[in-house]
Order: sequence, then C-alpha cells, then structure tokens
Amino acid sequence: MKSNILEAFKGTREAGSIASSALDEVSKIVKPGITTKKVDDLCYEFMNDHGAYSAPLFYRGFPKSCCISANHVVCHGIPANKFLKEGDIINVDVTALKNGWHGDTSRMFFVGEVSIKAKKLVKITYESMLEGIKILKNGVCVGDIGSTIQKYVESNGFSVVRDFCGHGVGKKFHEPPNILHYGEPNTGEKLETGKIFTIDSKNSPDALRVAQLGSSLVTPSLNKLTSSL
Repeated sequence: MKSNILEAFKGTREAGSIASSALDEVSKIVKPGITTKKVDDLCYEFMNDHGAYSAPLFYRGFPKSCCISANHVVCHGIPANKFLKEGDIINVDVTALKNGWHGDTSRMFFVGEVSIKAKKLVKITYESMLEGIKILKNGVCVGDIGSTIQKYVESNGFSVVRDFCGHGVGKKFHEPPNILHYGEPNTGEKLETGKIFTIDSKNSPDALRVAQLGSSLVTPSLNKLTSSL
C-alpha cells in the first residue's frame, strides 16, 4: 500500500477516534432537561482537550462545534438553549480536525423512553449503514452502495431522504466521492483502495425530500421523525 494512503488512513483514523470518543462522552449526559448547547459545549471541550479542533465551527458560517438534529430535523441542526424532552431522538454529528486530517462521525441518541416506531427507525438506519459497508471492496460502484441501502430501508417500511449524501473525507472536510444512499447497481464511480468516505444514511417514515426551516433542514414528515448516521 502506498505511503500516502497509509498516511491518510492513520490521520483520519486518529481524528475519527477523537470524534467517536466525544460521542461516547455525549452518551453519558443525554437525558430529558439537558440543552443541546450543553452537548455542544462538551464536544468542543473534549476535542480541544485531545489536541483537535472542531471542523464545523465557522465552516461556511456555521456557529457551533457540532450539528445536533432532533426528531424531524434531518441534519445541520444548530445547538442552542433548547431543552431536550422525554421521547426525543437526536443525532449528534461531530467532525474533529487533527494534524490536518478530518474524522467525521455521528450517532443517534434516545432521550429517555422513546416510541417503538422511533426505536425501529434508528435500528433500521444503523443496519442499513452496515449493509452498505458489507459490500465494500475494489471495483464496487457507488451506485451499489446506494442501491443496497435503499432496498434495505424500503423493505423495512421506511424512506431514504434523498437530499443528502455521504462524502469523501481527508485533508478536506468534504471531498469526492459523493455517496448516495439510493440508486441503481453498477452505476457511478468505481471504488479502489485508498478511498476514505462517509456513509450517512438518512431515513424517515414517509418523506423523501426536505424543507428549509430557518437554518435547519427538516422533513415535512407527518411522523416528525428522521434518523441519520
């Protein structure tokens, strides 16, 4: 394996480990009554304490250290003095920048006891990501990933939100290839050793598209739920 590929793997893995560990800390404080700002503060401090910088902070004007999206907010939710309540589901999306390399990850959290439908949505979203990961090898097309995820999600009664995609990550926060979570087999770019990218499956009970609500992007879902990874 070429030295530049090894360097990229090492750099993104170190940054990704810090981001993932920040989410481990988040799991310890998420409960009804806590604010999303409190979660953001924790992530900011954790990354700083581990020699990393929050990549989203001031990225294209984004004002906080991580994205926190609750219920029908698909992604890019801005932390604020908003109290979480029993039954909420939230996605916390963290990207650490360490020694010039980005590590991008997110996780879903339950706030107290949540509905059966919410639990199933989060479970299927997570499993759909794993289904996409299982097929990865040299020569697989990006359309194969999207098709695999779409079939799994739809076979379980949910819909893929189509306005967003996974993306390459490395020295840049967002770079090629774009990884759609729906599509047709044997289409799009063929993958090869050295590609580093995210699979960000975003699903809803019934919405394929999103709407703008202030600075956040939401599904016009009657069920008021989405799940992202």
